Amino acid sequence: MFELHHLAAQELWDWIRRGEVTALEVTDHYLDRIARLDPDLGAFVTVTAEAARDRADHLGHRVPTSRPLWGLPSGDKDLYDRAGVPTRNGTTSLPDRAAAADHPLVAALDAAGAVSLGKTASPEFGMSSSSETRFGTTRNPYDPTRAPGGSSSGAAVAVAAGLLPAAVGSDGGGSVRIPAAATGLVGLKPSRGRVPSMPGRSGVGGLSVAGPLTRNVADAGMLLDALVAPTGLPEPHPYALVTPEVGDGPFTAAAVRGEGRFVVGLLDGSPWDDTVDVVVDPAARAAVETALRVLGEVGHGVEEVAMPRAPYADAFRVAWESSAARLPMVPGIDLSALTPLVAWLVARGRRLTGTQVLDAMTALDTFSAELIGAFDRFDAVLTPTLALTPRPLGWYGDDPEEDFRRQCAYSPWTSMANVAGLPAITLPVGVTGGDHPDGGGLPMGVQLIGRPGGERVLLAIGAQLERRLRWQRRHPSRW
Repeated sequence: MFELHHLAAQELWDWIRRGEVTALEVTDHYLDRIARLDPDLGAFVTVTAEAARDRADHLGHRVPTSRPLWGLPSGDKDLYDRAGVPTRNGTTSLPDRAAAADHPLVAALDAAGAVSLGKTASPEFGMSSSSETRFGTTRNPYDPTRAPGGSSSGAAVAVAAGLLPAAVGSDGGGSVRIPAAATGLVGLKPSRGRVPSMPGRSGVGGLSVAGPLTRNVADAGMLLDALVAPTGLPEPHPYALVTPEVGDGPFTAAAVRGEGRFVVGLLDGSPWDDTVDVVVDPAARAAVETALRVLGEVGHGVEEVAMPRAPYADAFRVAWESSAARLPMVPGIDLSALTPLVAWLVARGRRLTGTQVLDAMTALDTFSAELIGAFDRFDAVLTPTLALTPRPLGWYGDDPEEDFRRQCAYSPWTSMANVAGLPAITLPVGVTGGDHPDGGGLPMGVQLIGRPGGERVLLAIGAQLERRLRWQRRHPSRW
């Protein structure tokens, strides 16, 4: 039986635009699904049903074509403030009080016409790819004994389970791509500076950027257009770096057309190989083989490219630790209530000297130049998104150093794109077979890393793969 959540985000927007359904009817449909299904999934930490219905009703029946998300339900990742709603940051270490003002990312989604249904779950301060917090556990809808990854855990689960048509997460080391890959979604990390509402050099190293989590490639293009120009007009860039423009027209157009023949590099190695035992599951290799087969059928050239051997792991760890070192300055924080991983990162970060941090930033800049140089002859570079299948709940354990090591071993190819500021997309090309030790039907994705400003190429290749593999028809059992 057909239901509204069966529609892709673009289709749903078009239904609202044509008057087939109202924004309020769409909002009610998704709120009902959240009420019925989310207690077993934990995608939302706060549901703002009354405010959502009021906003949807206020939007009315007329859809301004300049507002790319008009009437579409969305969620705010619970690291970003929405006025009047508590921002819990996945922690019990902060006072439970409502935010005073909207974060620029939240304001941008509102300007695009979206209807927030609440706050989606994130691990503590977004500093982990775990989905287990002091507020509860966020579960993978394909197997509730497994984690969806993080840090945009709740956003990914909400989209995969049909609790939202699409969502926006943030990605500082893989936090959009990791949960997208683990839950069978498309996840796009834009170039550094592409999204005006996320400052281009925010945090140490300017690692984090907002990006879409969607069920298909066209919806990822649609959300990226909305993030770049929420009102349909060119946006000022008061906070962001301006990334190079590669290609013409809206991102949605590139994602829908799916045109072009490109040269794709197949990466050998990862930046963590010298410090972490990276074991690649056969299912991850099979996903890459699937992508290579289809790329060949389409007519793309594929060549191998070696991972640059510039030092990386120690410098990235310093960047991550130094970002945690600022947490004691957050007003009202109770450091004794932090999870073991974050407490460990804070302690290590506070022992760092300014010279150590500056040396790490210099090393990461050197790594970035070498990576961009090595990848320059390719339109995109292919890797697995994750080395392993979606992890069992509890896999990260309680030892913080082992937790960090396992995070790096699980997603050894994601953080380098953040460091270099490159766009990257994960595509859900496959699932595990019935003979896999972890069970059949678990999503497995591949990652494409593009040139600076090269999102349109990534979307075009993604659309070509999607037409042949039809992953948009794949859903968890309770869909």
